[in-house]
Amino acid sequence: MKHVYRGSIAVVVAAILWSLDGLLRRQLYNLPSSVVVFWEHLLGLIILAPIFFATFKKYKTFTRKQWLSIILVSALSGALGTYFYTSALGHVQYIPYSVVVLLQQLQPIFAILAAAFLLREQIGKRFVFYTVIALVAAYFVSFPDLQVHWQTGKGTAIAALLAVGAAICWGSSTAFSKYTLRDTSFLQTTTARFAFTPIFALILTFILGRSSSLGAITIMQWKNLLAITFSTGMVALAIYYYGLQKILASRSTILELTWPISAVVIGFFVLHEKLSPTQIVGSIVLLGAMYGVVQETKILPTNEL
Repeated sequence: MKHVYRGSIAVVVAAILWSLDGLLRRQLYNLPSSVVVFWEHLLGLIILAPIFFATFKKYKTFTRKQWLSIILVSALSGALGTYFYTSALGHVQYIPYSVVVLLQQLQPIFAILAAAFLLREQIGKRFVFYTVIALVAAYFVSFPDLQVHWQTGKGTAIAALLAVGAAICWGSSTAFSKYTLRDTSFLQTTTARFAFTPIFALILTFILGRSSSLGAITIMQWKNLLAITFSTGMVALAIYYYGLQKILASRSTILELTWPISAVVIGFFVLHEKLSPTQIVGSIVLLGAMYGVVQETKILPTNEL
């Protein structure tokens, strides 16, 4: 039970760090999101390089499926998911910071759907019920008066869709992350992910035509990128992988609800953001629905993929 306790604490700590991430990432709003993703992961890789070289022989024992899993995690969670999340935070003039984070709590739906598709997990009727409730609640959270006003609502809708896109990428990566952690250390998995993610982020940067911004980083932006690396980025992910390795993914998803709760507190006390009554109700229902989702379905046995 000690390893379960330590794993649970680790996931909670990682979730609290992630709730602070938006405060740092918002300061980089004038940089293309893909550029932010590239540099934060490249900086993390440089720091983790000694681990890579010290444990290089261990990587030779990775199976083909493990390599495929880490590549997919790097592309979906590391590059695309972080890109969508950073882009959503770039729309703070349309959508509050706390709302972006609350929408991330749709992740369990996509994690369980991925597990059902990849691991042949069964999905019960209650899962469908909780999913519908969660989606309705997410709408309440996204649009305070329950209407999309297209004068300003277009930006709100885009920001909300970007946040949900991040949830899809991060949620669907849970199955692959859990599988990759099998028979290896959490630091090796973290290092492998940080090795591949900059490649995908660089490709995305060129596709979007933002390569000219790669070298246009100010001193203050470097400081923010380093702050992300040593707190909410590389460090938080390593702590999370440590916890995920020791507990069930379904338990991890429940504990990750620390993230939105902490983010709402930060949004209220630090950023002086207020949620409307419909958003408060929607937030409570959303968190409750997510708890119901993960209670209903036990996901990700690590001996399958």
